[in-house]
Amino acid sequence: MLDLIPDTSRSRFDRDGFLIVDRLIDPGRIPGLHRAFDDLFHGRFETGVRPDEVNWQAGESDPGLTRQICNGWKANREIARVVLDAALGEAIASLAGWSGTRIMIDNVIWKPPGTKSLGFHQDNAYLRWFHPGEILTCWIALDDTRADGGTIEFVPGSHRWQLGEPEGQFHAPDDYRKPMREAATRAGTKADIHFVEVSAGGGSFHHGGTWHGSGANASPNPRRSLVLHAMPSEAEYDPRHFADGIGPIYSRYKRLGDNRLDENYFPILWR
Repeated sequence: MLDLIPDTSRSRFDRDGFLIVDRLIDPGRIPGLHRAFDDLFHGRFETGVRPDEVNWQAGESDPGLTRQICNGWKANREIARVVLDAALGEAIASLAGWSGTRIMIDNVIWKPPGTKSLGFHQDNAYLRWFHPGEILTCWIALDDTRADGGTIEFVPGSHRWQLGEPEGQFHAPDDYRKPMREAATRAGTKADIHFVEVSAGGGSFHHGGTWHGSGANASPNPRRSLVLHAMPSEAEYDPRHFADGIGPIYSRYKRLGDNRLDENYFPILWR
């Protein structure tokens, strides 16, 4: 995996806040991942464990919304084989300058034709509950992507803008780029948009401060992606922000009197 990230790539990542890679996983794995997506969004959880966040299910959710599940790796072994891969962990640590990599969460994202946008945001804005409060994300395309197909969009250099508070609606906002444009105004700059257009199996890495989002899928094809949000291996719960609340989901995994992150729920991928 590290041969995909030579020194020149690392310098581009530092400059732009993201890096596009033509091949992250073997395309031969994609049919199995498509089946895993179908299982998860139909409530078929292979391991018997329900994912932490199930935001869309067939037959009961709005078909116009992007389908999303968080921590599908706990429910499906095919998903786990990708997002828990030590090679991805090593690549992420190389880009971030970390001594090791731990999974925070995965995102299982499916945009059928006609589904709506996901709002622009900075990932690091949501991370007060652990320290060091930073992540680096690997986004893997499981279908060929194109600009009109709801692919992920990045704003080059926006990881150097001030980190803001979470704002706006995430699922199907009226103007999915509005928070980013307002952040660009505060930064005294104009935002350029870069669309990630890769073949299935390719994807990208992005900094936790990089502004990103995705538009509606106006193409005739689905857009599925598997996302690994990773944090430094030494990350722990941050007691300075306990008063703010860790949240109803990830507070369940905090051990009494201990700030360490339990590897049953936040496995270390590579050191």
